[in-house]
Amino acid sequence: MTPTVAFKMPKQLLNPASGYLTGYSHTLNPYVGCAFACSYCYVREMPVAKFRGEPWGTWVDVKQSAAALLAKELKKAKRKGPVTIFMSSSTDPYQPIEYKTQLTRSLLELMTAQEAPDFLFVQTRSPLVTRDIDLLQQLGSRVRVSLTVETDLEPVRKAFSPAAPPIAARLQALRRLTQAGVPVQACLSPVLPSSDRFAEALVSTGVTRFCIDDFFMGDGSLGKRTERLGIRRIHDQLGAQEWYDRSAYLQVAEQLKRLVPEERVFISQSGFLP
Repeated sequence: MTPTVAFKMPKQLLNPASGYLTGYSHTLNPYVGCAFACSYCYVREMPVAKFRGEPWGTWVDVKQSAAALLAKELKKAKRKGPVTIFMSSSTDPYQPIEYKTQLTRSLLELMTAQEAPDFLFVQTRSPLVTRDIDLLQQLGSRVRVSLTVETDLEPVRKAFSPAAPPIAARLQALRRLTQAGVPVQACLSPVLPSSDRFAEALVSTGVTRFCIDDFFMGDGSLGKRTERLGIRRIHDQLGAQEWYDRSAYLQVAEQLKRLVPEERVFISQSGFLP
């Protein structure tokens, strides 16, 4: 389903980071809402989604003239100290509307041409991020792309996030980013039911940094938000009840640690920090 798109003038782009994202000075969300509509998304339980009056995933707000506003805010913020940005905390900066608006690209262009933050963390599940390899290369060590791959099984992906990009395309995106020399990590968040060759598929892309998270560590409420979203039911329907468990992530962590040095495998919050 194509979401309803609205164009709005934001009053502010950079917001103070807190909680799970302590360690960053700011968060940056080019959009409000997300067409990927993942069933387990913690934003579904946040006010921006709950009080909208429309189902999550059916609407997206585009922040107009964002680059000009960001230029002003970056200059002001940098006068107060180092600026470290998490993009994005409550949307995907490379969701489908980005193909048309190129809003996220305009922000990267601003950062490379005028005012770069001290560090930029780009969190996405979309292969579209590879379109901007030229700009990401210019940011060099100031950027890290974190590309989400929760499973290696397409039926599982379709059960939890049918509108999200296919797994094969994400693995290819990891490969392209790595070959281009862009700092990148594979983000297994949240860990979903997978095969015993999941780690091999990830390592085969050339990526050397991994972050593993689950519903219980990463949804901001020790799994309570996820429980309210009915994620246990999807596991039951797949016959994968054992994966809805606080220790399930260890299966994938051990797979990875057999293939890469242990210090390259980060667990939950530590993998998202600057």
